[in-house]
Amino acid sequence: MKISTKGRYGLTIMMELANRNGEGPTSLRSIAQRHDLSEHYLEQLIAPLRNAGLVKSIRGAYGGYVLAKQPEEISAGDVIRVLEGPISPVEFAEEEDPAKRYLWLRIRDSISAVLDSTSLQDLISFEDDGRSDNYMFYI
Repeated sequence: MKISTKGRYGLTIMMELANRNGEGPTSLRSIAQRHDLSEHYLEQLIAPLRNAGLVKSIRGAYGGYVLAKQPEEISAGDVIRVLEGPISPVEFAEEEDPAKRYLWLRIRDSISAVLDSTSLQDLISFEDDGRSDNYMFYI
């Protein structure tokens, strides 16, 4: 499963809002400038996040967006599912081999468990200890 820019940039938006939680609304323009992203693209991503009840929009000259819940109440899985759809490494329902179907289900469940157990608060308070696992697999 590969997360597209929709999911990655959506997490960027949500992490920025989480970092500024309680400080008032944040504009998409400021997020776009801070991360060198297209404001127009971020506008396309914020609508489904708002419709899903993850963010609220504030109108006016000093308007923008705020989280609809506390950062610890919103998981990475919430954001990814809204922007990417269901989490599935393959269309395993079509898989005829029960052993491979079971493998795909286990992979899906493992990915879901990681995403659902990681909150926005976890992401914004992450401290890199320098021990990143940079694995590269060639198939």
